[in-house]
Amino acid sequence: MTRRNSGFTLIEILIVVVILGILAAIVIPQFTNASETAKGSNLVSQLQTVRSQLELYQVQHNGNYPVTDGLIDWTLLTSRTDVNGGAVDAGETAFGPYLQKAPQNPFIADATSTSVAAAVADGVAWVWDNDAKFLKATCPAASIDKAGLTDNDDIEPIAAEE
Repeated sequence: MTRRNSGFTLIEILIVVVILGILAAIVIPQFTNASETAKGSNLVSQLQTVRSQLELYQVQHNGNYPVTDGLIDWTLLTSRTDVNGGAVDAGETAFGPYLQKAPQNPFIADATSTSVAAAVADGVAWVWDNDAKFLKATCPAASIDKAGLTDNDDIEPIAAEE
């Protein structure tokens, strides 16, 4: 009577493991680039949304932007305001809110991801040019290519990495 062993040999298992290792080596780098690309797409989308809401605010508020001390004031965009940008009294026509909350820059990992400044610096998420009335986003210089962002006036490179 012959006894037949069922199962896989050591060689067969090693071949399967090697094939899986090769496939993993090919696929994993594509996923790491995908997360940077997603961050870049998110940043561009938020920038377009905020710019359109800034223009709407400006049209509804007698040509004024939601600016306090020369910088974007997110509270004016996230609350209801009168035509002058002030608090709404009973019976007055109210405008807004234009955004649900201040936009977060996905490339700025800490609590300053909604910060606005007049110039690029570490931890600054958004740059507002009060003279040109133009909003830009910041992104670490090393991430611009990885994220698939183009070199244009919309993204300001910063030296610090996340």
